[in-house]
Amino acid sequence: MRKHSLIALFAGLALSVAAQAADRWQVPVASKKLANGLTVLVSPDHSSRFAHLFEHLMFQGTPNAPKGVFDKVITGGGGNNNGSTRPDFTNYIETAPVSALESILWLEADRMKTLDFNAATLKNQQDVVKEEIRVNVQNQPYGGFMWIDIGGLAFDKWENNHDGYGSFKDLENASLDDVRAFHRDYYGPNNAVLSIAGDITPAKAFALAEKYFAAIPKRATPAPSDFHEGLNTAERRLVQSDKLAQVPAVAVAWKLPQRGSKDPPAFAVLGELLAGGDASRFYQSLVKGRELALNLDSLYGLTSVWEYDGPSIYTVFALYKPNSSADALLAAMDEEIAKVVKDGVDEATLKRVKTRLLADWYNGLESFLSRADTLAKLQTLWGDAQVVNKIPGWIEGVKSADVQRAAKTYLTVANRSVIDRKPAAMLAAPAAAADAASSAKP
Repeated sequence: MRKHSLIALFAGLALSVAAQAADRWQVPVASKKLANGLTVLVSPDHSSRFAHLFEHLMFQGTPNAPKGVFDKVITGGGGNNNGSTRPDFTNYIETAPVSALESILWLEADRMKTLDFNAATLKNQQDVVKEEIRVNVQNQPYGGFMWIDIGGLAFDKWENNHDGYGSFKDLENASLDDVRAFHRDYYGPNNAVLSIAGDITPAKAFALAEKYFAAIPKRATPAPSDFHEGLNTAERRLVQSDKLAQVPAVAVAWKLPQRGSKDPPAFAVLGELLAGGDASRFYQSLVKGRELALNLDSLYGLTSVWEYDGPSIYTVFALYKPNSSADALLAAMDEEIAKVVKDGVDEATLKRVKTRLLADWYNGLESFLSRADTLAKLQTLWGDAQVVNKIPGWIEGVKSADVQRAAKTYLTVANRSVIDRKPAAMLAAPAAAADAASSAKP
């Protein structure tokens, strides 16, 4: 997590499905900032590193609501809750009937004030996060190399290239003083966004936010460090061994344009064109056409093309056949990128790609939980939740020349980082052959 990371708090009230206008749906958003700096967002709809460890600790109780109370109150009413940590924010999410809203807000305000800091809880959650890392990374084929290791290769500054999921060393070194300081520095109301979507009016939601959060004093937050980086100027390559993998895999990443610049919308279209599903050019060329890869997927860090603040990367991940190679896959990708740079995108294809992006965007806003989540992130990262209604226009405004510019600027070999992840047996065989040949020499 970058040192300046913001905290996004939001509650989604899942009661009914939103209706979409025939033309362009304008997501209703009302906002208010409390005197203590807490930003409150409401979307009414009456149709029905350490931060990862700390995310776990937020569910371990407070002096007023001991461990278990938070889960019991929400799940007892038919709701659910969760949280996640990303480079630029941590979010906490709840879904429940509207009748439980006041209870949820009391609980969130209570743990914003303080937590039950004790050695037993810290040790317990250190062990829980370690086990999560073992299950999700260390004991899985390919681990998190396409979303953890690739960032370590692509970025230079510590804020961007360290393992934010949590190393065992960092976890073990976390003390109670660290936990208290982290809560003090980052969990104040002036560093948070509360987003509510569901069957409630803005006036009612704002009144409840005032009731439960207004008395929490604002806190000083540490000055952010300079985590910005330019595009890379030379390709970066790394070969990894994987004792659990059956076939080799490759992760190919390029640094993205800065958030807020003119290029993210063009890159969104470009990413969808090249690796957005079975109709994409990479899939048609590498998987179906040349049969070099077994599958292909893409991701924008651990968020989306709209939800990052500091440097982020666009990553293409593929399993490939043992008789192929990472170089063969890269050459095929370069060919498709070169076609876009040279010829752009025909109007029919451009329309199809933009239509899919728009459909995905609107579909992601239909559920109250996703809508509250998205609004909180946009407010946190862009400083304006109304970006939710600007993104469709940005997508529609992308032209072929914009896609060409994005491909030429960002999808270069110099800006590329590549991890070639091979089964341990594949790497061992050439080494054994070389040793045998060396031994056979007189």
